[in-house]
Amino acid sequence: MGLDRETDEDHSRGNDPGDDRESGHAAGREDGPAAEGAPARRDRAVLAAVAQGLLSEERAVIALLDVAGIRASAAALRSAFAEVTAPGTAVLHAFAVKATPLVPVLRLLYDEGIGAEVASPGELALAAAAGVRAEHTVLDSPAKTTAELRQALALGVAVNADNPQELGRLDALVGSPGPGPRSPLGLRVNPQVGGGSIGALSTATATSKFGVALRDEGSRSWVVRACLDRPWLTRLHTHTGSQGVPLELMARGVRETYELAEEINAAAGRQQIDTIDIGGGLPVNFTSDDETPTYAAYARLLRDTVPGLLDGRYGVVTEFGRSLLAKHGTVLARVEYAKSAGGRPIAVTHAGAQLATRTVYDPASWPLRIAAYDAGGHPRTGPVVAQDVAGPACFAGDLLAENRSLPLLGQGDLVAALDTGAYYFSNHYAYNSLARPGIYGFLPSPGDGGGIRFATVRTPQTVEEIVAESGGAHADALRADRDELPEGH
Repeated sequence: MGLDRETDEDHSRGNDPGDDRESGHAAGREDGPAAEGAPARRDRAVLAAVAQGLLSEERAVIALLDVAGIRASAAALRSAFAEVTAPGTAVLHAFAVKATPLVPVLRLLYDEGIGAEVASPGELALAAAAGVRAEHTVLDSPAKTTAELRQALALGVAVNADNPQELGRLDALVGSPGPGPRSPLGLRVNPQVGGGSIGALSTATATSKFGVALRDEGSRSWVVRACLDRPWLTRLHTHTGSQGVPLELMARGVRETYELAEEINAAAGRQQIDTIDIGGGLPVNFTSDDETPTYAAYARLLRDTVPGLLDGRYGVVTEFGRSLLAKHGTVLARVEYAKSAGGRPIAVTHAGAQLATRTVYDPASWPLRIAAYDAGGHPRTGPVVAQDVAGPACFAGDLLAENRSLPLLGQGDLVAALDTGAYYFSNHYAYNSLARPGIYGFLPSPGDGGGIRFATVRTPQTVEEIVAESGGAHADALRADRDELPEGH
């Protein structure tokens, strides 16, 4: 099936796709950051970033990733599903690369037992660059080309087809008769169980663009027949969760998909569907440092809602993204100017729409917590004042926070946008040709009494790179007829 079966001994720690490496991290905790609390680690990292010159007048915005927190979340995920699955169950946790498409992050997660879920040739290349093996990679996309499908099949990457036309392409590529494809192949279905509080992220609505809509007339019987006609179709895939989607709705979508698998297997007279990919989408708490809901809570809800999924008869694939990384990222920016308008203070910083695009354009759905620090990197104290935290882009709505109560920020102070480890490094918005900031992972320095060391995850984008990606090498491309114009025209 392309998944590693756990031994009884391994089951206590969950399935490890990096089975030829040792992670050295226990997964026995339920959830949450390791040892020292995440806020304390963050404060020490901010202080160290200033002291070590990562943040300066020349580098007025950077991003930080908490390595210990990422490791703890990966361990919590594996532990949660190990608790509810029968011994020997094949479980592959595949990180949704779109959430944080950074090769060092993918490598770190792979070391911690997490594979990769990819949705484009670029994401597949990132996973490969991180060393993620094909058998621990899943390809999902609603718009795969024939070339992308052919590449995945050649590599042995698992593929979930989105629609009947894509299945037709797979028919042509797989061929029949024959030994069948190396890649595990599945079909994505939309259980149409409803949406959450953020419509743009709700993937299981009646009119979602994803998968085969199960409640549309004739669709369910078509899915059953499509599987019976293709013995190599051995998986079903669903994805109901996302930010704003309640856990109960996520579990209902999984249950609907499990019941469809049971129906297909009964019609086939054998267990043709041997794996169910339940997607990801565990929502994140953006209001405090608490990591809720937990993987353990969701896994236990699945155990109660759809016990047959976890009794060992089916392999399980998950595709969590935001919940693994969001709480472990911080965007740190200098206050370039402190001003006021209409009696309201405004801190103008170097972090805005170019990083927090969703927050700027839809602040009600994507509010960010803001922490205030002084110029030396110490937490800013003093009476709180309602103020705006603005970004550098040239439009009025470029605000990280509006009318937010914070200690009064002054020129040279620092603001930290919290919970930005997921999507804030993949949704870069090139408005005003603002450079992508450097990203640095932080972890304790060994043997120096609690210091912090940083590892470069992504180097800051240079002005030269901005020019290059903006067509700098083709400056004369649109003046091909220039020689025909009168001199001086």
